[in-house]
Amino acid sequence: MTSFFGSVFWLLVTLGVLVTFHEFGHYWVARRCGVKVLRFSVGFGNAIWKRIGRDGTEYCIAAIPLGGYVKMLDAREGEVDPALADQEFTGKPVWQRIAIVLAGPGFNLVFTVLALWLMFVLGKPDVAPVVTAAPHSLAAQAGVRPGDRLLKVDGKAVSAWSDAYESIAMATLGRGPLPLEVRDPDGGVRDLLLPLQQLPAGKAVDEYMDALGLDLNPPPPVAAVVTPGQPAALAGLRSGDRIVSVNGQAVADFDALNKLIPQEAARSPTLRIVVQRGGQTLPFTVQAHMASLQGQPEKWLIGVGPAEREPAVRRYGPLEAVGAALASTRDGVAAMLTMIGKLVTGEASTKNLSGVIGIAQAAQVSAQMGPAWFLSFLAQISLCLAVLNLLPIPVLDGGHLLYYLIELVKGSPVSERTMIIGQYIGLAVLFMLMGLAFYNDIHRTLLS
Repeated sequence: MTSFFGSVFWLLVTLGVLVTFHEFGHYWVARRCGVKVLRFSVGFGNAIWKRIGRDGTEYCIAAIPLGGYVKMLDAREGEVDPALADQEFTGKPVWQRIAIVLAGPGFNLVFTVLALWLMFVLGKPDVAPVVTAAPHSLAAQAGVRPGDRLLKVDGKAVSAWSDAYESIAMATLGRGPLPLEVRDPDGGVRDLLLPLQQLPAGKAVDEYMDALGLDLNPPPPVAAVVTPGQPAALAGLRSGDRIVSVNGQAVADFDALNKLIPQEAARSPTLRIVVQRGGQTLPFTVQAHMASLQGQPEKWLIGVGPAEREPAVRRYGPLEAVGAALASTRDGVAAMLTMIGKLVTGEASTKNLSGVIGIAQAAQVSAQMGPAWFLSFLAQISLCLAVLNLLPIPVLDGGHLLYYLIELVKGSPVSERTMIIGQYIGLAVLFMLMGLAFYNDIHRTLLS
């Protein structure tokens, strides 16, 4: 339940910030163009807070926080006082109406750059892309070995696991051979080719990544942390002990240890653990106990922790961060357009669509990882809002932009009948996409 309320809270924070910024773009440019703004609303439905500004605009926060809008003086919505005719939206030149429409997505792009700039200045904590491959997986087939460090993905240098993961995940949508450059623990550099063409069609990206079998290399089975007062410490284990076996079963790495302890303790909490310490092999009897870590369900634990993975923090000075933020925004736009193109052509599955539930879950996870990660998440969602709002779908900003571009070409506005038909089509498309995204979210939640 705590996780649920946390997700809702961070979803509201995300939508509140990004919707306000988006609608402020429309509002600010409309005011610069001399259009009277009647209402600036964050959310839909009944207002839970409102006030009238000195400019006569009603500012309000509404009960349904899944969007927002700016209502301008518009002759299509009723009679306009002749005294205010020069402040009416449809009476403005078409280039001003285009500017007002573009301002919302434009401000989202600005927000993306600002969020990424601050993220790079703060430094985004990450880990080095030192990887392993699951046995018999496509990554193993390509020649990935435990301890390999990814240097380049498709010719692009990577220094952190999240960057490498994102590049590979996007490449799975194309399902074509993907070049990698790796360095093994001995310093040798090799060129590999991931056979993504062997991935089946019609799967979600996370399913492709599971099939690929590429993951971070697990830490060795060394008890880098031995918590005082816990079973391992009480039995005599010390920090730095290398765990060789549990109940006679060999331990290859710390991930294997985490699976083996609950498995063996479920049979009997008394565990026979053998460790290596300073050239000696020492046996211990450890009494495991049931406990919970960070709000997770209870499981059998002995109170040992692994060594931290090699850190990889991307941090720049204020000036360098500008270039990095702009480059990341450019790459993000390209990735979004690629994804949309593949969805339209059927190369990418609609299983990749995610909705409000997915955004809420991702918002909470990123917030828990720290300010830099949450800024990165906000930047991604803001970029999505910018690109998706520019799609030529009626009721979106891109649909209005399409109408105004047609008006520029034909020299007169699109007929009201055409606009009404377009709105119905646009609403149908949006509801279909929202329903599909919601179904995907529910499906993922039930399977997780």
